[in-house]
Amino acid sequence: MNTFTPTVDSPNISIYWNMLKNLNEDVKLELISKLSASLLTSKKKEQTENWASNFSGAWEDSRDAEEIISDIRNARTNNREIEL
Repeated sequence: MNTFTPTVDSPNISIYWNMLKNLNEDVKLELISKLSASLLTSKKKEQTENWASNFSGAWEDSRDAEEIISDIRNARTNNREIEL
C-alpha cells in the first residue's frame, strides 16, 4: 500500500497525518468523503449568505420612484374571494 506524506510544512498537518496514516483504507475513504462534503457545504453556505449582493445595481429604469410605485400598485390583482 502506498502512503501519502504531506508536502505542506504545517505542524497541524503533520499531527493529523501521524494520527491518521495507520488507519485502514475504508476508514480513510470515509474520512475523505466527510472532509469533501464539509468543503462543499461551506461553499454553499458562503454562496447563500451573499445571494442578495448579486442584485446590487441591477435595476435600471428611467422612471422616478413615484411612477414605479404607481405601476406596481396598478399591476396588483386580487384573486381572493371573501366570504361574509
